[in-house]
Amino acid sequence: MDAPQPTTRSGGVVATLALAGITAAIMQTLVTPLIAELPQILHTTSSNAAWVITVTLLVAAVCVPVVGRLGDLVGKRRMLLVCAAPLIAGSVVSALSSSVVTMIIGRGLQGMGMGMVPLGIALLRDVVPTERLSSSIALVSASMGIGGGLGLPIAAAVAQYADWRVLFWGAAGLAAAVAVLIFFLVPDVPAAAKGQRFDLPGALGLGVALVCLLLAVSKGADWGWGSATTLGLFAVTVVVLAGWGRWELRTGDPLIDLRTTARPRVLLTNVASVFVGFGMYASMLVLPQLLQFPKATGYGLGQSMLAAGLWMAPGGLMMMIVSPFGGKLTNARGPKFTLVSGALVIAAGYGLSMALLGSAWGLMIVSIVTSGGVGLAYGSMPALIMSSVPIAETAAANGFNTLMRSLGTSIGAAVIGVILAQLTTTLGGHTFASEAGFRTALLIGGGLALVSAAVAAVIPAARTTPAAGSAADPAAAKEGASV
Repeated sequence: MDAPQPTTRSGGVVATLALAGITAAIMQTLVTPLIAELPQILHTTSSNAAWVITVTLLVAAVCVPVVGRLGDLVGKRRMLLVCAAPLIAGSVVSALSSSVVTMIIGRGLQGMGMGMVPLGIALLRDVVPTERLSSSIALVSASMGIGGGLGLPIAAAVAQYADWRVLFWGAAGLAAAVAVLIFFLVPDVPAAAKGQRFDLPGALGLGVALVCLLLAVSKGADWGWGSATTLGLFAVTVVVLAGWGRWELRTGDPLIDLRTTARPRVLLTNVASVFVGFGMYASMLVLPQLLQFPKATGYGLGQSMLAAGLWMAPGGLMMMIVSPFGGKLTNARGPKFTLVSGALVIAAGYGLSMALLGSAWGLMIVSIVTSGGVGLAYGSMPALIMSSVPIAETAAANGFNTLMRSLGTSIGAAVIGVILAQLTTTLGGHTFASEAGFRTALLIGGGLALVSAAVAAVIPAARTTPAAGSAADPAAAKEGASV
């Protein structure tokens, strides 16, 4: 089928791809309201139940770059439909689960569908008119944050007033609806890298390295950071990544073209993505805990899970509102300017938190400001990436950038977890993270947002070349004098 020309149908395509990203994000936050109840629900220990969350992270990390490359090779629409299948199947398996093993299998299947976001962003380059591309990229890219912000209160409400299985049946229905919309509304664009081979050794090598790294990061606090298991996993990560990098540089059709990734514009964008991911997750981890901690602590606000989710929901809405403005800012000043601005807004939100921790409305304001910054930053990164890579590598490059964001959130969760575990207070025989611990975590989040802004500020200006072949280049070309 010939590549479609941009038409007025592109609005439906953008809405569908944004909904796909929101759906994928909801899958990640789906079990958050159930964390305390999972051991009882699944008749297992708290340690085993934690794998219900960890497995989604691990599978997503492995599948996102692989799915991105397959999108370049066999077609992005086809891979979007492929991603929808495990989202549906995983939700059904989870809904029917009565043991921790089947729940882990279901959550792992859900993780396989997380490649929808980079695939959707890459597809926009093929089907959306140039003048609408920046705003469309911003909306779809921010959909992960939007889904996370809106998914928590929805999941909390369902968990509080209905059977927990309803969460997963609802997720299955939502994923099925997305699949139908993709089938009927998203055009089938010819694969940009048709004829190239899939790099199976590269996929296996990257998968092993990522699993070892994320296991060490996510479980290091439980196993002990100096334990043989944790250190061994870090060592395996280094060895496998070195071998993987050597293979990728030598093979003719690499999973990820490291020479392209090493270009300063792409490399610095990915580095900034790690810090933005950390900065985003600091607020997502700290603010709900402050809202729910007992008032007797002197700094907790005693809110229920549902109330805390509702206080946080305006942050998700703010991302949705900010996204089109971020696209306009990118068109006017370039994606580099938007990324720097977003990182600075995140830092400003953390600065405000130092004065607003004492009330629920204050934390809502902090969430709104930081989420607005995340919306700007997340929307600009794909534009920076796509203006710097060949069209045959668009989906793979966006998948790798999504992976960098995920690594940032994973590292952020581990670091903040250590801080909150070390800075504690005792009340009524129970140990809680102290106010000093929360303030330290927020300050670190703000500091890393400033680091992200500094990294983004030195991203070199775009060069419009035939190799880039990017529809995003016109916006990117404006940034030379912007920052």
